[in-house]
Amino acid sequence: GETDDSGRDPENTDMLFAFKNRSTSTWESLWHKSLLDSYIVSIPGKADRQNTGRRERKMNVDTFERLLKQAVRDGKTIRELRIRVGKPVMIRMEDGENTLFSDGTCRAAEAYEEKVKNAVLADRELIRGILEICSSHSLYAYEREIGQGFITIRGGHRVGIAGKAVVEEGTVRTIRDISSLNIRVAHEVRGCAKNVLPHLMEGKTFLNTLLISPPGAGKTTLLRDLIRELSCGGSWGAGMNVSVVDERSEIAACFEGIAQCDLGPRADVMDGCPKAEGMLMMLRSMAPDVMAVDEAGGENEILAMKYGMNCGCRILATVHGADIGDIMKRPAWRKMAEEKIFSRYVVLSGALRPGKIVGIYDERHEMVAAADSFSQEYG
Repeated sequence: GETDDSGRDPENTDMLFAFKNRSTSTWESLWHKSLLDSYIVSIPGKADRQNTGRRERKMNVDTFERLLKQAVRDGKTIRELRIRVGKPVMIRMEDGENTLFSDGTCRAAEAYEEKVKNAVLADRELIRGILEICSSHSLYAYEREIGQGFITIRGGHRVGIAGKAVVEEGTVRTIRDISSLNIRVAHEVRGCAKNVLPHLMEGKTFLNTLLISPPGAGKTTLLRDLIRELSCGGSWGAGMNVSVVDERSEIAACFEGIAQCDLGPRADVMDGCPKAEGMLMMLRSMAPDVMAVDEAGGENEILAMKYGMNCGCRILATVHGADIGDIMKRPAWRKMAEEKIFSRYVVLSGALRPGKIVGIYDERHEMVAAADSFSQEYG
């Protein structure tokens, strides 16, 4: 097929899995053997036998696809796949982490020994096949992305990569001997911010807002829908120009520069750019009403947010933390809180399911809206 300037085939680099919209159908079927040995770690059968007490068995993409489709029926949504050479394949769904078994079932395993027994073990063949699909058989064209630790594919799905880092002059150029993949299925929940946004407004003015949550608790999903709501406009007022600095391609999930997630008609995305530099660039070039950034916290990033506020731009940001008290243990965030930089704090909890809002607080850390104001989780 035709390729673009980067050597990638845009038609073949499709969604790795079509689990979105409650479907578990079809992998991209066009794949073939290619010379990926420099990227894939070779695991000898002896190591596998030491770990499992079993002889090593090849696990190719076709077999894996068949077992996965059999185990995860329509009506269930996969959030994440963890694939490690020589280890059981782990699948995270709405009900938590499950193990894929060789009889085509998928269930939670209480102990590691149970996970290994009759579990589907990933191997070199499976890693090779998945990377061939993700790269349209042109892995070299993704060397820059691999150096950042992930590949983003059509549909916004992200394939995280771990292995041997190749470092040149203090910078990671690429990753070789790839032994682990973390496939994160892009997850949009349209409307999850609808009941949250009114608490972040003062009249028709959006208030500087910080979303706080532990990892995996839904902050990026909420951030994405807040951006969409602000960009579209609604009963609260006209739509706003929102500049999104998406360093890790997690908010807009850009593929070939085009956002795969719906951020509304007035959102502009700076993809793959360091947050501090990207915020300053967007302030100079795009004249945003609101600046959105995920997982901020570095000193330069905090300075850039303050600069944007001083320029009249509103800030919508996220940070990892259990609650306001937790982030205030960090000197930079404690200073931000003491200066009352943010007028709203939205705290999420991932204790049961992603998307559980604990409460919304003002700059004095007094509750504006309690958990019972929000009907359900959105994870």
